[in-house]
Formats: sequence, C-alpha cells, structure tokens
Amino acid sequence: MVITAAGTALPDPSDPSDPSARASVVDLAGRAARGALDRAQVPASSVGVLINVGVYREHNTFEPAMSALVQKEVGINLDYIADPEPAAGFSFDLMNGACGVLNAVQVGQALLETGSTERLLITAADVHPGGDADRDTAYPYADLGGALLLERSADPRAGFGPVRHYTADRPTDVEGYLDTGTMGRHGRTTITVRREAGHAERLSEFAAHAAADYAREIGIDLDRTLVIGPAAAAATAPDGTGAEAEAGAGVGAGGEPHTAAPVLGYLRALDSVRREDHEQLLFVSVGAGPSAACALYRPEGW
Repeated sequence: MVITAAGTALPDPSDPSDPSARASVVDLAGRAARGALDRAQVPASSVGVLINVGVYREHNTFEPAMSALVQKEVGINLDYIADPEPAAGFSFDLMNGACGVLNAVQVGQALLETGSTERLLITAADVHPGGDADRDTAYPYADLGGALLLERSADPRAGFGPVRHYTADRPTDVEGYLDTGTMGRHGRTTITVRREAGHAERLSEFAAHAAADYAREIGIDLDRTLVIGPAAAAATAPDGTGAEAEAGAGVGAGGEPHTAAPVLGYLRALDSVRREDHEQLLFVSVGAGPSAACALYRPEGW
C-alpha cells in the first residue's frame, strides 16, 4: 500500500473575530483531501473508504461522525443509489490521538488487501473548540488538517510495512477531556488539556525506544532510514545507532500539530530527503497512554 498523494490545510487567515471565518475540522480535512486528490489527478468518486482520525473539533462536536461530514465536504459518492460505481463510498471515525494516522494505515492495509476498495483516504484535522487556537496560548495544538490518499502498488518493495504498537509501563502524563464540572456555559468552546512538566521529553524518549525496538524487530538499518516523528526522536536511538529525522512540528503560533503530524512530516521529508542517503522512511507517532506506533514506508521508485 503506497501513498499516492498527500495534502495539508491551514485555517483561512481571515478576520478571527468573524465567526464564519473560524477554523473548522470539516473545512480543513476537506481542503487537505481535495488537495491530495488534485495532486493524484483522480476524482473523489474513486475513493471507496474514508477514515477520519481527528480528535479536537469545533464546538466539541461528537455526533454525527465527523467522517460523514468530511465525506460530504470532499464530495465522495454522495448518492450511492444513483451513482454506485466505482464504489458506494463508506466512511468512519477512528480516534487514537497522535497515533490515529498509523492506526488508519493498519486498517487500510487490511481493506486494500481484501479488495474491499481500490483507494482509501485518511483525513486528520484538529481545531480548537472555539475555532481559533491562536487566541488561546495555553492550548498546545495547532489548527491543522492533513490527508493521505492510499492505494495498492504493483511494486512489491514499495509501500508500508507492518504497523506495530508499543505501550509504556507508566501512567499517562497528557490527556484532553471535557471538564463537565467547571466548563459551565463555555462548554462548547473550551477543552481541558493536561500535560505534566517534562512530558515532551518523556514521550520523545519513549518514541526513540519504540523506533529502536521496531528496527530490531523488522530488521532495518536506522543509519539508512529517515524517521518521521517527534523532534527529539531525531536524536540517536537508545542502542547507539543514528537515525536522521524529519519532525512534523512547528506550523505557527497556534502550537504543534497533533493527529495530522505524520502527514506534515511526510511532505516535509519528500521536500528535503536525498534518496541516495536513505533506503526508506520510518513513521513514528507517540501520544497519550503513553503509546507509540511505528510503520516502515518505502516510496515507489526508491
């Protein structure tokens, strides 16, 4: 399974005081998805399955499934009775925080392998519940959308390897939740995000250990691998091997990317990687749990 195209989207830089101009998960995910489809030069109707993995959304919306709204925004087979070909179109939400994209990759591998669909679209977007992360300096995440368009490849060496998950043997030190006891009348526009001091360093150390464990398990040379993941995971792996890294962080004053970070990191890697220096890419995601997910990836033609 290969990445045919990828796209990201940032909020419209319009007047943030205008409610209609505030960030929307559906808008960001939709624009990122349409950008990926345009780059691949394929119509939305060619997508059989859409998996949405975003966590934070405007107004703390939980129902209906955001995937259905993104599917409508992208225009994927809106009338399966009138136009059932080439696919009826199916979408669902899959939420596992920062590891959501790689979870969706794992599901996508199974769907493409069984022939359930020819193309699969993963969308990831997070926005501040109030619609503007820049106005809340305590909120840690950026308003950002990303999308990956996936399909099967005829090249047996290309595509994703196995997705592996790792769990740390300690309590989580980061979580986001609705504090119903204190949110009061501002519940639609507020969220509580708890991150203990030093959590970034602990998560980065955990990510590095997960990457090293994955490399040993799968049998890959980290010296010939570009790691796409947390910035500190770019450092030397715990076993002493070096792995150059491309971090998906730093998209602006609004904070760091969350669920869309792997998409942003992948696009940055393609812009900067020297193919003669690397044999493959290694996606590493880490988040609450603490949990991590890793997946090897070889682009077509490498």
